[in-house]
Amino acid sequence: MLEQVRAHFRALARRLRRLERRELDAFVRWLEHTGNLLHVSVLVFVPLLIAAVTWLANMTAAISFLLFPPLASGTYTLFADPEGKYATPWKFVGGMTAGACCGWLAFALAAAIGLDGGGASASGAALAVFFTGVCTWALDLEVPTAFSTALLVLVTGNAQLAYVLGIVVSSAFVASAFVLWRDRFYEKRARYLYGTTSGDDHVLVPMGDGEETVARFAASIAGAHEAGKVVLFDVVDEDEAEQTHEESAESDEETATDPTERAASDAARRLESLAADLETAYDVPCEVVVAADSGLSAGLTLQTARQQNCDLIVTPYAERERGGLSSFITGLFDSEIDVIAFRSNGAPRRRWRDSLVAVRGAGDTARAMLDFAIRVTEAGRTVGVCTCIDSESRRRSAESTLADLVDAFSGRFETHVATASVESYLSRAAPRYDVCFVGSSTDRSAASRFVSPPTFRKLSDLEADVAIVHRGRRR
Repeated sequence: MLEQVRAHFRALARRLRRLERRELDAFVRWLEHTGNLLHVSVLVFVPLLIAAVTWLANMTAAISFLLFPPLASGTYTLFADPEGKYATPWKFVGGMTAGACCGWLAFALAAAIGLDGGGASASGAALAVFFTGVCTWALDLEVPTAFSTALLVLVTGNAQLAYVLGIVVSSAFVASAFVLWRDRFYEKRARYLYGTTSGDDHVLVPMGDGEETVARFAASIAGAHEAGKVVLFDVVDEDEAEQTHEESAESDEETATDPTERAASDAARRLESLAADLETAYDVPCEVVVAADSGLSAGLTLQTARQQNCDLIVTPYAERERGGLSSFITGLFDSEIDVIAFRSNGAPRRRWRDSLVAVRGAGDTARAMLDFAIRVTEAGRTVGVCTCIDSESRRRSAESTLADLVDAFSGRFETHVATASVESYLSRAAPRYDVCFVGSSTDRSAASRFVSPPTFRKLSDLEADVAIVHRGRRR
């Protein structure tokens, strides 16, 4: 009885751990979106920094509480738009300081010439705003917080110098924290948050006749990481091997030989020859696995991928007779492992000099496609990233989306926003590229796929290789 209770609690604990992993994975995927990351950063870092400045204000009289409104507003602007025109330490610190100094000058001038200089006078406020506008314009420090600090200095009484010093100290503190966050985390978020940049190193390639180009594409992806590895996988059909053996048997010795074993040996020799070539050409370890079964299936492929610790499968593209993906590929898509269905345009390739990535947004599939494109593109070449819109009113939003996407990666990029359908734009652009990356559309709703079929179904005539990228379903 006691053992049954323990087993029950162990099973419950395993389910809770799986639930925690799923929830954590869902949160990380949510956080991968740049907008969500910035919102979280604002909610975390802005209160912490303001709390730190408040603590300093309580410890010394050099910092006035009147600086908190512009400081909080400026800090929010920094973290909410780290790539914006106001998000530089020089503009942040310089603008707030210049505004405080202009307000101090306006206060002193208004008092000196008797223009109602006591308190927050109308003339002093006008002069403060005028001086601030001229100064920030001349120094290219046009930040909204400068006008706030210029006006607030008018109500500090005789503590203008302390206020200005407090502005310099507190803004410099916030700017230093912002630069540290931006340089060490935000600009390197691809390394810390995006799964494909640190994963998808071990690649399984289901092989068949004439699939050498697919294996080379997989080796290009795996070879970009030091921990990369390629596993060439083939399946010997036992029934077919037996039938072939019976038809071609010419001696008693051959008849005594196990036909499946001999077919597996032949397949292994063929793959080992290709594996040696891949190791030399792409500087990546390459292994060979041959299994005996009734034929290649999604279940057997996934089982082999898990046994070989592979986190990416690169498979030849295959369709059903009436269009759409084959059951083999859809079976691979319904798993936790990332998949690329690769369709060659017929020309065998060893290298891919230029890549084009077609995205609908800046989600995890788009980032995975961009990461794979960077890996396979020849060093020093520019990676193209495009998105298509149906009206010019969406252009600015689309440009911002592409900027957020490419900003997380290092390399050379060119972005394109086209007012056209995806298939028509790619048909025109594809001849300039060796490979085009598109998403599998499995993250879309069934209704959306019914109204607008997946893009890859319309790209059968592209003059480039096509890589259909699917992100695995994290369990």
